[in-house]
Amino acid sequence: MVCHFAHHPGPDGQPHICGRRARGISSADHLYVKSAAAAWFRNRGEEADIAFAQPDGAPVGSLVDITSRHRRLRVHLDQAVEPVWDDDGIEPVLGMSVPVDRDTLIGRWYVHRIRLNSEGTARRVQIGTEAFARPTEWFALDTCTMTERGLSTPAVEKIIRSRTSRPAPAWTPGRAYRVPDTELREQVRDVELQARVLLRELAEARRVEVVVVVTRLCGRIAEVTGVKEETQAQLAAAVADAGRWLEQQGEGRRSLLADLEAAVAAGDTSRVRTLLTHVNLTTVPDRTEEEIRVVGEAADHLASVASAAAERVQVLLEDLRSHPRNRPEHQLRPQVEQLIQAAVEAGRLLGQRQQIQVAAWKARAGLDKPAPAQTTAPRALVERPRQRPQLHKQVARRYWIKTSCPRCRAGSGQKCVVDNESRTRQVRHVPHDERLQPIIDARRERQRNQLKPPPPWRVYEVTCPDCGQGAGARCTTTGGPHRSRVERAKEFTRLRKPRPETGTEA
Repeated sequence: MVCHFAHHPGPDGQPHICGRRARGISSADHLYVKSAAAAWFRNRGEEADIAFAQPDGAPVGSLVDITSRHRRLRVHLDQAVEPVWDDDGIEPVLGMSVPVDRDTLIGRWYVHRIRLNSEGTARRVQIGTEAFARPTEWFALDTCTMTERGLSTPAVEKIIRSRTSRPAPAWTPGRAYRVPDTELREQVRDVELQARVLLRELAEARRVEVVVVVTRLCGRIAEVTGVKEETQAQLAAAVADAGRWLEQQGEGRRSLLADLEAAVAAGDTSRVRTLLTHVNLTTVPDRTEEEIRVVGEAADHLASVASAAAERVQVLLEDLRSHPRNRPEHQLRPQVEQLIQAAVEAGRLLGQRQQIQVAAWKARAGLDKPAPAQTTAPRALVERPRQRPQLHKQVARRYWIKTSCPRCRAGSGQKCVVDNESRTRQVRHVPHDERLQPIIDARRERQRNQLKPPPPWRVYEVTCPDCGQGAGARCTTTGGPHRSRVERAKEFTRLRKPRPETGTEA
């Protein structure tokens, strides 16, 4: 490449021979970084020593060491050398392909990145600032500064202000105005309330396992300032714990992607469709290149299956039309069942006219009854089956979490897991119906017992108003109980008056 001829001659005056063997677009980025850094320091009237370090035999161009009077920067353009974070004398600046873990982002507050964009035949340097739960902000090199703290960008100043509590205003003689105590108390109360709300929302987001919301709330919590020391400690602990939880979710996400890739390789269309739905719920915001590749292959697989199914629908329709129209239902059903299955796999690729034809053949074959619960037919293809009741909306979590699940064997205090042939033990978003149905049955039994009317009062359980005979004693008349005693028993029954205990009178 032309830029490799820009190497300066060696001390002996002989031309420097470039040892790089790479010929890609980024193979000379170390030279552009050196040139841009030298010009940047020169414009500020400063000097800096710039060298291409090769620790442990690293290839030339992987590292660029920039030493100034303020700080030493080590630019990692690739992953050949792992960054060192516990050395106060060196500040790492990471290239686009160099990873950084969440604990480092949380502990350091931010890290710097570097990227080079092609502009004509040159490469332009940009500096980015990455923080936990914040998108990376990019700046031109001219907007950055070098301080005693290290490399600084406009984003660094905002992060430091958001993470540092606002100091109390200093009192100076002759200054009569001060903020009223009531106003200060209201401000503190509002900030404390906001912090509690954010902590509650973070706990709820983790409970329902929404990675996007957890990440966004961690960023909002990091910006909260002006709270009490105890609350600030709670916020920091919550963010750190959420960071570890996100790491665990990342491991589950990688396992889910591996299962999806295996399902695509095995041609298991049903499993591919199910796993792809879960992947789209958990990996949309920050997919890596590997995840994009696997999801793309899965989508291509489903698209090819749907396309083949649409062609099969057309062939089956033509074959059905070629046979006599007076064929009995039992002869039509096998072929129409194949037609319906192909229509389900075709999905949205099925035209409206074909959908109408499929529905007509289904009616002629006597298959227009509601489909089983496990079959999912495309909308407008056939009459939609009756929806099963969603039991998880009828039982609160505080009730079912105390019981065990007879289906997946989840114990008390544990969530249900997916009970398929895989061993990933992936947690379900809702519990199994087998865990909820006994609670609903017991609740209905209690309601039936409450609504069941009490037994009627017997005549000799009440005191006779005429002769005064008590419960259990007959009236003094020879013709049976007095009429007033009968009416009194009926009145007690109508009013649902509690029955008397043994040995008492009413």
